[in-house]
Amino acid sequence: MELTEWILQDENMDKAIKAVKRNRGAYGIDKMSVEELDSYFAQHREEVKTQIREGKYKPNPVRRAYIPKSNGKKRPLGIPTVVDRVVQQMAAQVLSLGYDM
Repeated sequence: MELTEWILQDENMDKAIKAVKRNRGAYGIDKMSVEELDSYFAQHREEVKTQIREGKYKPNPVRRAYIPKSNGKKRPLGIPTVVDRVVQQMAAQVLSLGYDM
């Protein structure tokens, strides 16, 4: 099986959705919350998988936030959309299997 197909397995996607929900985090530029992930992927699961297979998946721009540092300056932080976080998590879960050996 090709690496992409391992990443796109439904079990891997479900595990990634749970991980992103568990980590919570702020919304991206689309303002979608982690609570909306289940309903989003219920409707768009196959569409996302097809876009990835065909190389047409395009991550959204990240939302920029600034985190205060102890020295008074601010550190920039990029916040991806929750859907992009799921896709990143899907890939990370499969790729990390190779590192754990």
